[in-house]
Amino acid sequence: MRFYSGFCFKNEQELFADILKENDFTVAGFSKGAIEAFEYVKNSKRRVDTLILISPAFFQTKDEKFKKLQLISYRRDPKKYIENFYKNVLYPLNFDIKKYKKVGTSEELNRLLYYVWDEKSLKEIKKRGVNIEVYLGEKDKIVDSNEAHDFFKRFGTVYFIKNVGHILKG
Repeated sequence: MRFYSGFCFKNEQELFADILKENDFTVAGFSKGAIEAFEYVKNSKRRVDTLILISPAFFQTKDEKFKKLQLISYRRDPKKYIENFYKNVLYPLNFDIKKYKKVGTSEELNRLLYYVWDEKSLKEIKKRGVNIEVYLGEKDKIVDSNEAHDFFKRFGTVYFIKNVGHILKG
């Protein structure tokens, strides 16, 4: 399985062991990593049976003001921004994720904030026979899981998990 990590994360796939499929034909990603997983599948000639998008970074419905404020806040005080980011990622839980932490860059943040999921490519991937699975948490404080649900339900199976946040733990 090929796995792509989220913004400010590394090696976090064990958090999603109950979702992931350990085989050579699955590509998965968490948050920002979901974008990278999608891009890989979209551009790959290799066989992929399943694309797993875990809490995909989905900000295309947010306005310009929101995106600029995020970037300004990050550039002003990256440490404080990332600390607050982790609190929101973990909500409603509070546990130690130290071993998964990685410093993200403003370029990575900019890319995920301004990324637009391409409907045509999602349809083409589905047409190629790739099973698309999307996992969203009801209490996600990073992305609007209802908007993401409404968008992705046209392209695959969406699992909307009650009482969990961005990392799908309750």
